[in-house]
Amino acid sequence: MTRILSDDGGQHAVTVLKVEPHEVLFHKTMEKHGYEAVVVGTAEAVEGRLSKPMRGYFKAFGGKFYKRLKEFRVSSEVAPAVGTVYGADFFSAGQYVDVTGISIGKGFAGGIKRHNFGGLRATHGVSVSHRSHGSTGNREDPGKVFKGKRMAGHMGNQQVTLQNLKVYGTEGDLLLVLGGVPGPEGGYVLIKDAVKRKRPQ
Repeated sequence: MTRILSDDGGQHAVTVLKVEPHEVLFHKTMEKHGYEAVVVGTAEAVEGRLSKPMRGYFKAFGGKFYKRLKEFRVSSEVAPAVGTVYGADFFSAGQYVDVTGISIGKGFAGGIKRHNFGGLRATHGVSVSHRSHGSTGNREDPGKVFKGKRMAGHMGNQQVTLQNLKVYGTEGDLLLVLGGVPGPEGGYVLIKDAVKRKRPQ
């Protein structure tokens, strides 16, 4: 993340995302696969570092090797041709996108850090358990702890989608998005047109 100074003197917190070339490898058809989609590959890989099945998979579709594959549901009428390459210029300044990534793992965390609990009192009978989450159940009825109860546990390392992030602009193969995105520095994210906004022309 960094900040951008606009022409009017405003400051904007942005996340800089590097968009490597994305190549359309092949089409999935209704007759063969039961649905229509395009498969896109990005981040070129070394052949020797791929498994033997994946090497055969890529050789069947042009011979280029990629670290990442992703399907996008697209009807055959508007599907891009095999070999088409996309970059950061696929997005335009001012449009809204949804960004999906794997959040940073925090390990085992308590209720205060994980769910923003307030903790117990600092005095008046409370000892050695100031940061505990307190009672988790009711009485003899129902006699159990309900599923989904907010408690201490594994925090982070989950798929997270942030919606309606505005694209500030592009610069070469870099995409500037206002605000933060999920995941660590150097991680991979999936950027799609926002589903809750009108799509750009």
